Amino acid sequence: MSDYLVIVESPAKAKTIERYLGKKYKVKASMGHVRDLPRSQMGVDAKNDFDVKYITIRGKGPVLKELKTAAKKAKKVYLAADPDREGEAIAWHLAHSLNLDINSDCRVVFNEITKDAIKESFKHPRPINQALVDAQQARRVLDRLVGYNISPLLWKKVKKGLSAGRVQSVAVRLIIDREKEIQSFEPEEYWSIKADFIKGKEQFEGQFYGVNGKKVELSNEAEVKNIISTIEGNSFTVSSVTKKERKRHPAPPFITSSLQQEAARKLNFRAKKTMMLAQQLYEGIDLGKEGTVGLITYMRTDSTRISETAIQESSEYIEKTYGKQYLTETKRKEKKGANSQDAHEGIRPTSVFREPSSLKQYLGRDQLRLYKLIWERFVASQMASAIMDTMGVDLSNGEVVFRATGSKVKFPGFMKVYVEGNDDNVEEKENMLPDLVEGDHVFSKDIDPKQHFTQPPPRYTEARLVKTMEELGIGRPSTYAPTLDTIQKRGYVALDNKRFIPTELGEIVDELMLEFFPKILDVEFTAKMEHDLDEVEEGRTEWIKIIDEFYKDFEKRLEIAEAEMKEVEIKDEPAGVDCENCGHPMVYKMGRYGKFMACSNFPDCRNTKPIVKEIGVPCPKCEKGNIVERKSKKKRIFYGCDQYPECDFLSWDKPLPRKCPKCESLLVEKKLKKGIQVQCAQCDYKEEPQK
Repeated sequence: MSDYLVIVESPAKAKTIERYLGKKYKVKASMGHVRDLPRSQMGVDAKNDFDVKYITIRGKGPVLKELKTAAKKAKKVYLAADPDREGEAIAWHLAHSLNLDINSDCRVVFNEITKDAIKESFKHPRPINQALVDAQQARRVLDRLVGYNISPLLWKKVKKGLSAGRVQSVAVRLIIDREKEIQSFEPEEYWSIKADFIKGKEQFEGQFYGVNGKKVELSNEAEVKNIISTIEGNSFTVSSVTKKERKRHPAPPFITSSLQQEAARKLNFRAKKTMMLAQQLYEGIDLGKEGTVGLITYMRTDSTRISETAIQESSEYIEKTYGKQYLTETKRKEKKGANSQDAHEGIRPTSVFREPSSLKQYLGRDQLRLYKLIWERFVASQMASAIMDTMGVDLSNGEVVFRATGSKVKFPGFMKVYVEGNDDNVEEKENMLPDLVEGDHVFSKDIDPKQHFTQPPPRYTEARLVKTMEELGIGRPSTYAPTLDTIQKRGYVALDNKRFIPTELGEIVDELMLEFFPKILDVEFTAKMEHDLDEVEEGRTEWIKIIDEFYKDFEKRLEIAEAEMKEVEIKDEPAGVDCENCGHPMVYKMGRYGKFMACSNFPDCRNTKPIVKEIGVPCPKCEKGNIVERKSKKKRIFYGCDQYPECDFLSWDKPLPRKCPKCESLLVEKKLKKGIQVQCAQCDYKEEPQK
């Protein structure tokens, strides 16, 4: 018989922790929550101080029975769920189910699953934090009141299967507002003048700056021609030279949102995938003789704070690996967001000495890629700033001034390990100018004016949407990934080229929500609600008071919506083709994974077909069919012949209607990190990449 029983959420976590604690401890997994609100009913009594009805989750009976048996045999039971609101709530539910005293020292928390952290945490058990539980319960009750009241209304007035939620509704609203901005955007014309200059054997690029030292914006071709007409000959004088030394500081360690954003940029991971892999790395990986080890700290955090132990360890590693000059001289201040709870450390490796290359045989490909990203980001965050030599030069021809800038790395610092990505995948390149001094003469080789138009704001990628939600205070680290997943599953938004676009269904639901429940779509109100939940967590406010304040207005609006919301008929859009099985017209339907074609004679005929998009390119293989755009089961776009299965032509790269000028074969668009490159599918012909 074990003296002590420890209960965690997952078997992987249980396996790791049991090895550290020794024979006196038995570690079992609850497999997440054991109790929750009933799925078949509201479970919240709004007329009786929001009294909550919890039941054992279906299928958890055997798990709970096993835990009760083990708890009776143990001298002491410890609840070691994750160190956040959700984990505290899991522990609270377990305590009630196992008849444990929530005021006893039964709760154990740790930020990393390592031997030292686990052993230290068991020296300091504490009672269950009721304020944390109340904050989670308040969120759960709020979401239940919104979802279980509005969703049936949408089923009745629009269509079955719809849902509404506080955070998901605001996320859809942001996507729709962005789409409206794009649709109403009016591009404005502007021009630039680029020139290639020569000094001796060296060539460099400059841009038109202005006239008589004052910056001039060029808005039309007439202004450009006027500027060019005033340039005399091709000789320019260096009128000013500015040299500076600039420091570039590393990005801080990851928090949940920045990890999701960077994994999307650099690894092409969806938010859901990033969090799934991070959970695996946190709970523990079998490292052979070393056993199962937690490789990263807790991945749901909004703080960049790092423990002194981790800072000392990283300093030792950096000095040993790169040299003393790569150590940061001063302790960096952690950046706290306005809505940061600062409950945990930033995301980092549990040991910086566990280099990614040493784990290659133990990790899956994607696990290794994510671990490497986290490891490099953390190590770089503890390194010295990079030092850049910059140079700015003004080049004058009469009154006309061109400006050239350049930079080079004087000392790489943190850049030796890692450089943060950006949403446009633009790499910063060294671009040093020739050694120029005032009075030097250079010659313009080419002067190239170009017309441009301002671009509309970009559609949200998952990374951009997470960043926006974080900045606006909508949701918390644990909510980003499930929110993005839900709005896609409900068919409110779709991903087009990895960017969110609202669907017709999403716009209809959004309009109804805006008319009858404007507060739920209000960004400021949603952010304030998150702040109020934080106040509950800190013990400054009672959770019932927060819910009651919300429900008074919500109940009135619900009554109005029940009476006044009109039924919306979403007519099936004709697909323009007839069903090959029964001859009835095919129509477009919205399904869980987007639009598809279905027979209008349903349910008598259940024929369905995927929507294919023609791209205007004949099939190069059979020469009978046409190339169409399709989607794989994993939603990846590919191109194939519409005569499949008779013709099996397939391409992951988009075929183009023009042929290769070199060999007359098929040209395709290949997506690169820096843009799109047109190249031949057969020979070595390539065109310059386009951003």
